[in-house]
Amino acid sequence: MQPPRVVLVTGASRFPGGFLVARLAQKPGVERVIAVDSVSPSKDMMRRMGRAEFVRADIRNPVIGKVIRGAEVDTVVHAATVAQAPKSGSRAAMKDMNVIGAMQLFAVCQKAPTVRKVVLRSASAVYGGSPEDPAKFTEEMSARRPPQGAWARDCIEIESYARGLGRRRPDIAVSILRLAPLMGPRLHGWVARYLSSPIVPSIVGRDARLQLLHEEDALGALERATTTGPAGTFNVAGDGVVMLSQAIRRAGRVEVPMPFALFRSVGRALTGSQMRSFTREQLDYFHYGCGLDTARMHADLGLEPRWTTCEALDDFVRGVGLTPMIRTSWVDRAESAALALVGAETRAG
Repeated sequence: MQPPRVVLVTGASRFPGGFLVARLAQKPGVERVIAVDSVSPSKDMMRRMGRAEFVRADIRNPVIGKVIRGAEVDTVVHAATVAQAPKSGSRAAMKDMNVIGAMQLFAVCQKAPTVRKVVLRSASAVYGGSPEDPAKFTEEMSARRPPQGAWARDCIEIESYARGLGRRRPDIAVSILRLAPLMGPRLHGWVARYLSSPIVPSIVGRDARLQLLHEEDALGALERATTTGPAGTFNVAGDGVVMLSQAIRRAGRVEVPMPFALFRSVGRALTGSQMRSFTREQLDYFHYGCGLDTARMHADLGLEPRWTTCEALDDFVRGVGLTPMIRTSWVDRAESAALALVGAETRAG
């Protein structure tokens, strides 16, 4: 596979699209980088993009076809899907942006003779969440129960359109990256927001297994898939897992266990604005978690994440300056008192 010459990236005003554009613009082998979004990037993002060209366009609009054909784009990175409906929109508007937008973008790619590679940013949300989940999902597996969340359903449908493109145009290498929840000091994603609340609700009798991906490793995976990566579907996550209870302690938060029925209502009330915007699949994630088999990421994509799951979490905690709600000195004194009490009882017995 020849390295890309002209790359078009959708979702360029947000993470990770904009930061990927900035990385690609610094690669001398890439002649042109075209950043596309329906909203303009911030001034800081525009500076980061350097020599990249920004085009304000909606991928549902025929103008995107003119851009791809006119610039003779050979590589398209689709990173424009949104996990939540726009503030002034609805579920129907979200599906139109995500599913219809992807369908029309891939239709343009199918008709463009210069396109040779398509990279899709997907998510581990496609695996859903249920008590029947395996310890680790491989790329060949599907959700044990049909996901109820809109974001997960959109990702599944978008992936099907991407695979359809690969079947109709075998000369186009289609790479699908199923990213674990992102974590890092710059990106305050939904797991980060959850762990930022002083009081963190959890579910009685559950301790979800979390597998996270550092924001820099997410960019590294997208860059590798764009420049040298093979076709295929890849789980992308940091090595190792962290239990939800451990993550809450590492973030210095106070855990409040409660029944799942109250988790959706009382839990949201306890965290203020942190959980109010969470989607169905995001709430389910803290119920069941999700483990990913990343053997294919290592062997075929050739990606070795720099941060493990725990290191990504710790980097976020340091980066945003979270301070423990309970001082470690208090915990140390309590532990010392407990050990002294146990020792006294042992000697007395």
